Amino acid sequence: MFLFLSKLLPLFLYPLGLACLLLVVALVLWWRRSRLVPVPIATALMLLLLTSNSWVANSLVRSLEWQNIPKGALPTADAIVVLGGATKSRFPPRPAVDLSEEGDRVLYGAQLYREGKAPLVIASGGRIDWRGGGPSESADMAQILKTLGVPDSAILQDPTSLNTYQNAVNVRQIIKERGIGRVLLVTSAMHMPRSLQIFQRQGINAIPAPTDFLITQQELKEPNSSAQATLLNLLPDADRLRMTTRAIKEYIGTIIYRLRGWL
Repeated sequence: MFLFLSKLLPLFLYPLGLACLLLVVALVLWWRRSRLVPVPIATALMLLLLTSNSWVANSLVRSLEWQNIPKGALPTADAIVVLGGATKSRFPPRPAVDLSEEGDRVLYGAQLYREGKAPLVIASGGRIDWRGGGPSESADMAQILKTLGVPDSAILQDPTSLNTYQNAVNVRQIIKERGIGRVLLVTSAMHMPRSLQIFQRQGINAIPAPTDFLITQQELKEPNSSAQATLLNLLPDADRLRMTTRAIKEYIGTIIYRLRGWL
């Protein structure tokens, strides 16, 4: 039940869900012939315009992504932990396992292995039954890792974790059984602050190895590079709205996890 509520309740705090809620309020006020109808409509419009422009999206995402940028070359470790949320299962007509937007996690994990950063890769991630089910994300990631040159003997799987807290708990059990010490933690840069805190709270010696950066120096410069760019970046954009929503999701997740004592 917690898992379902954790997916449902924040929707009313995300920009799109909150805007829809405001429009429902406007419809109720219109049905009652209230003079306040324009208020929720104007609020919903301002909310969507604000959260879908570059300056807001870039600032929110950067505040998360740039917290754990490595200051130098990553050290070697005993294992590389790659968190799920990066694959799409092989369902028809999809010919094979696909990578999602966060698929850089798997690519970077394989790259670190090929660079000799660790002799093992732990793929951590299950699949929620009521969201389609199918093979675990760890199994999907293992397929792609092998395609990228990681031998099957070097891949360990955690196929049951359904959130970041369970990732940490299950990985702790794996590294305890294997006598693994230090690990490189691979996940999206935006997800890294919360993930790193959870893993460290579990007593895991985790070194952040963030990837899947959405905001670089170029994205920060582009909106102010010309009058045309400034105008275009003021207009609503679905991708920027998604970026803002992802950042808000991480902040909400941090609050919820802290309240539950997981951070």
